[in-house]
Amino acid sequence: MNRIDLFKRDLEEKRAIKVIAGIDNFNIESVKNVVSAAQMGGASAVDVCFNEEIIRMAKENTTLPVFVSSIIPSELAMAVRMGADAIEVGNFDAMYRKGERITSEKVLDIVRETLRLLDGEKTFICVTVPGHIEISEQISLAMKLEEMGIDLIQTEGAATINTKEAGARGLLQTAEVSISNTIELARNTSIPIMTASGITTTTAPLAFASGASAIGVGSCVNKLNSTIAMVAVVKSLVESVKNRGSRQIINA
Repeated sequence: MNRIDLFKRDLEEKRAIKVIAGIDNFNIESVKNVVSAAQMGGASAVDVCFNEEIIRMAKENTTLPVFVSSIIPSELAMAVRMGADAIEVGNFDAMYRKGERITSEKVLDIVRETLRLLDGEKTFICVTVPGHIEISEQISLAMKLEEMGIDLIQTEGAATINTKEAGARGLLQTAEVSISNTIELARNTSIPIMTASGITTTTAPLAFASGASAIGVGSCVNKLNSTIAMVAVVKSLVESVKNRGSRQIINA
C-alpha cells in the first residue's frame, strides 16, 4: 500500500488528520519540525508549500503522504513531478492576511488549468472551498468539483472570524464557520470533506460529527516552539478522533 492509499484508508474510515506546515512557510527547519511531529504523532498526512527543497526534505523525513498546496497551477503540476503524493488548491490564509479574497470562479479556473497541465496524470487532488462565499455558492462549487473528479474538498472559516474570546469559547467560535460549512456540504454533496481552519483537539471531534472524513490542522501545531510540544498536540488530536463517539450531527 503506497502513501496516498494509506491516507485514503483513513479518509474512508473518517479519521484522517492532515498537519499543515503553511502555504507561505518556507523555513525548512520549521517545516522539518512540523513534518517530524506529524510522523511521530500518528497523523495521516502532512501539507507543505511549493518549494523543491522542502518537498524533497518532507519526502525524506516521513512515510506519510506529502500534500503540496498552492494557488498557482504550474506549481501544482510541477509539485507532482517533484514527488508530491497529493496536491491542494488552497490554504488561502496567505491571501486573506493581505486583505485579498478568492472567488469560486477563480478556484475553478485554477483547477481547470491544473488538470490541463497534468494532462491525464493520475494525482490525488484536494480543493479548498472558500469559507467567505455564500453557502449556496459553496455547495454549487463542491458539486462542480465532484463532477471534475476532484478527490477531496477542504472547508475553511477562521479567516472570517475575529474573536477575542479566550479558552474553549474562542476555539469554538474560530471553528464554527468551518464546521457549519462542513454540515451544509455534507448534507448536499457526496464528495469527502476535510474540515480545516481553527480545528484543535477541542473542536476536532465536532468536525467529524458534522460529516467530515478528515481534518486539517495548522496553527495549533505549527505555531508551537518545540517538536516535543507539536508531537504532543498531534497525539492528542489522534486520541480525540479515536475516542470520539459515532453520533453524527449533520441532520440536526
